[in-house]
This record gives sequence, structure tokens and C-alpha cells, in this order.
Amino acid sequence: MTTADAATRIGAKGSPVYERLVLKLSGESLSGPEHSGIHAATVQGIAHEVKEVQELGVQVAIMVGGGNIFRGTRQKELSIDRATGDYMGMLATVINGLALQDALEKSGCHTRLMSAIEMHQVAEPFIRRRATRHLEKERVVIFAAGTGNPYFSRDGNQGAGDPEGDAGGRRL
Repeated sequence: MTTADAATRIGAKGSPVYERLVLKLSGESLSGPEHSGIHAATVQGIAHEVKEVQELGVQVAIMVGGGNIFRGTRQKELSIDRATGDYMGMLATVINGLALQDALEKSGCHTRLMSAIEMHQVAEPFIRRRATRHLEKERVVIFAAGTGNPYFSRDGNQGAGDPEGDAGGRRL
């Protein structure tokens, strides 16, 4: 079942069951058969499916991961400080978000990339009301950089160390 199929089940009134969809994409999902980096055809395919869902009137937000670029054994091998490694992972989510934004824009979707780490040249800062307004204006919103805090997991527990592009405590 594709993203479009799962997100757009038709309700009794002939419209999609859900008004808003939040899609979590791991960084690895962008690598396709390459198993690392960003695979152009894979990212373009994801963009095409997201566009199909959006064209049905569903508001789409995407949380993009960093592909665990710097974690665990690799981080320890290079003696990288845990917080530094977490920040490196957050930056990887921004790179992946930019790739996804580019593919979506080329497919005809208006997008906004929002980051928990300020970098005004490439992304807007995450502000919940602004994100909601972008969705209402039929823009695909891409979230990057997790919560902007090292040692913060996707389930909200301190110390679990999973900053890979999750909304963490963010709520739409």
C-alpha cells in the first residue's frame, strides 16, 4: 500500500477520511537502493505520492530524519561527543529536508521547511501557529532538526538521544 492509498481512504461522503496527515520519513528512506545518501528517483517518487495526497485536499506535514548519520558505534569510533553527534544528526535532517523540499517544489507543491535550529537562509523557525497556517494555505510543511536539543528522543524522554527529525514535543 502506498502513502497515497493509506492516507486517502474515502469516507462515506466521498472525501478523504483524514483532513491532515503527518508523515514520518526516516533519513534512510531517502537513500533508496543506495543504502546511504539521497537517491534522486526515490525522493522524486516520494514527492509524487505526497502531491497525489495533497491534491485530494489532505493537508500534509512531513517529519524527516537524518538517517542516523552519526550515532552509536560510528560516533564512538571517532570519539565524537554525544551532544556534538546529536547536532550533526539534526543538521543531516535539514539536508534531507532541503532535498525533499526541492523535489516537492519541482513536482508543483508549495512547501515550507521549518527547523528547530535557526538557520534563516534555508528554513523558517518552527512556530506551531505558523506551521498550521501553512497547512491551511495548502503548503506541504517539512519539519527538520528535531526539537533542536541533544539527548531528546522522539517519545519525549530525556536521555534517549534520538534527534533525527522528529517533532518531539511539537504538536499541530
